[in-house]
Amino acid sequence: MSPALERWFPILSWGRRYNRSLLTADGVAAAVVTLMLIPQSLAYALLAGLPAQAGLYASMAPLLLYALMGSSGTLAVGPAAVTSLMTAASVGAVAAQGSVAYVEAALMLALLSGVIMLVMGALRLGFLANFLSHPVIAGFVSASGLLIAASQLKHLLGVPLQGDNVLQLLPQLWQNLPSLHLPTSAMGLGALGLLLLLRRQLKPWLKRWGVPAGAADLAAKAAPVAVLLMSIALSAAWQLAEQGVRVVGAVPQGLPPLTWPGGATGASPGAWAAQWALAQALWVPALLISLVGFVESVSVGQSLAAKRRERIDPDAELRALGLSNLGAGLTGGFPVTGGFSRSVVNFDAGARTPAAGIYTAVGLALAALFLTPWLFHLPQATLAATIMLAVLSLVDVGVFARTWRYAKADFIALFLTFVLTLAVGVEAGLIAGVSASVLLLLYRTSRPHIAVVGQVPGTEHYRNELRHAVIVQPGILGLRMDESLYFANARFLEDSIAAQVAKRPGVGHVVLQCSAVNDIDASALDSLETINTRLQASGVQLHLSEVKGPVLDRLQRSHLLAQLSGQVFLTHHQAVQALAVAGSAQAKS
Repeated sequence: MSPALERWFPILSWGRRYNRSLLTADGVAAAVVTLMLIPQSLAYALLAGLPAQAGLYASMAPLLLYALMGSSGTLAVGPAAVTSLMTAASVGAVAAQGSVAYVEAALMLALLSGVIMLVMGALRLGFLANFLSHPVIAGFVSASGLLIAASQLKHLLGVPLQGDNVLQLLPQLWQNLPSLHLPTSAMGLGALGLLLLLRRQLKPWLKRWGVPAGAADLAAKAAPVAVLLMSIALSAAWQLAEQGVRVVGAVPQGLPPLTWPGGATGASPGAWAAQWALAQALWVPALLISLVGFVESVSVGQSLAAKRRERIDPDAELRALGLSNLGAGLTGGFPVTGGFSRSVVNFDAGARTPAAGIYTAVGLALAALFLTPWLFHLPQATLAATIMLAVLSLVDVGVFARTWRYAKADFIALFLTFVLTLAVGVEAGLIAGVSASVLLLLYRTSRPHIAVVGQVPGTEHYRNELRHAVIVQPGILGLRMDESLYFANARFLEDSIAAQVAKRPGVGHVVLQCSAVNDIDASALDSLETINTRLQASGVQLHLSEVKGPVLDRLQRSHLLAQLSGQVFLTHHQAVQALAVAGSAQAKS
């Protein structure tokens, strides 16, 4: 089998060694995840502003397609809280919720996300997700959790609320509290309280009753299904829909249909133009959803793989997620990613290969074929309670104090992302956070730490003279540049060396220690040539020490080494020793 083909389709590798024991492990995990996914997928469709069945549809084909190209044996792909919220915000900007155009825009968003991820994976651009720093992700996820919880209050309490941020939602909530719908509030708050109680207490209760720890843990994770069934039973028995409680209503019975944005309008030139305009309006949100979804998936996949001493391929994950999103867009779904809670349950239940996702998709297909009539009386308040309990666990309050203590600059990016996500919206918060991180990085690297170094007595090590008691040779100025040299800090290096030489009239040699320099770009090369010329004009020689091999290879393709007034030394100690001996000999003569 071609290694390149196996790299693109890992199923060709793990499929050859698939056996009965793996089948059993994957089958058990799939049964547990299927029970969890039924209420969760419905809830996330509600969060995205789509019909309930869209959640089921978005959880079938993506799981099947991920199994073809995914490199993680435990990642469970489907709708997720943050991407569902981003879907609602993005699609809501171009279409009215509840309209056909809204559904078509969600399909287009999934297709665009799929194409973007596939292209990024093919070009091995997974590194672009590194621009989403941890403080930005932490601020974004925490704010998104609060924003999602606030957006579900309308379903939980039965009050009219509209808006994309807390500045719009909370004032409306205060104004509409007198119109609180008591039956809806009782159902929603009751479901939320019961879910919270079961999450915290069911496992300890079961263990006290003699249930094995593993079974008790799985029962606690499947508890939302019991709450869902109880809500359906109460809603049907008491006819809550007739009392004004909003229910899911009729859910189409059957497998996902084949869909395409604008499919109802045919393939006329006007229809294609409309779809092109829609794609242009949604490509930036699709890019953001792709990056966030990829980061979430890879973070979860890597953490779970590490527990089994396995590894995942980020570029393969990009391709697999891209194919999954294409599948979601072509089968009535919306953007999907690797969910944290589903994947952890999949891992804990014993999933060993992506085949567990295939079995989960089959289970969901059976549910769509035979169980959807039972969902008619499911209160939307119960789904809102399910969402709120899931997303509030995403809020990390402690990250603010930890980041403030460790890095004030990172705290700025964290706080800016958090505030703007809450106050303006998810896209604005994410863009602002990424922009702040990049600007702070440029600022930090444009003013790098440059230390005057001297010899630690009795060693060949050279350290900062401000931090250690060191020996400094007269006439020799040793400087250590603690950053790669590029256009943003090249002028800073020029000014720093000029200032240090001006303070030391007796200096005849400047030795630039390059142990921390991993790259020198064209602008920095020009600055080094300028520094060399200026020092030479004032009777000072410029030397380089501890230049890394790849950097030296590039310098040898330039004019700098030929024009250098001094030498290039293997170590800084050799430079100081050689220049000190030469200086002594010159003084004696």
